[in-house]
Amino acid sequence: MQKVEVRIKRKDGCNDLPLPQYMSEGASGMDLYAAVDETILLKPKDIKLIPAGIHIAVPRGYEAQVRPRSGLALKHGLTIVNTPGTIDSDYRGEVCIILTNIGQETVEIKRGMRIAQLIILPVVHADLLEVQELDKTSRDIGGFASTGI
Repeated sequence: MQKVEVRIKRKDGCNDLPLPQYMSEGASGMDLYAAVDETILLKPKDIKLIPAGIHIAVPRGYEAQVRPRSGLALKHGLTIVNTPGTIDSDYRGEVCIILTNIGQETVEIKRGMRIAQLIILPVVHADLLEVQELDKTSRDIGGFASTGI
């Protein structure tokens, strides 16, 4: 398994919250915790910015992705609006999660609740080459559902 060092700083007043952590040996993502000062009620169709109480320094050549937790999605309909959310290597602001409730019931977001996952991935930059024509493929311009459902 490849490892990379990611520097992390707690936001002032967030020493009571755990740092992001892998919850199993084979986990791809580290759980992020809600750094809310009081309980947030996330009603169906609501969208709220939930702070994670940390700042990170992702190394150049990598990105951090913020993804939903599958258990919260299944049990409560919680997901992330811009999933996956991208944290670029030059961003140093607080990590926050744009949560939405697509479920039927209001969900309470409490301090210390595990609300998302943080995944560190390599990034490849592309050199774009403008051309007059692209090569043909068997799919060609077939788009949405062109290969079947």
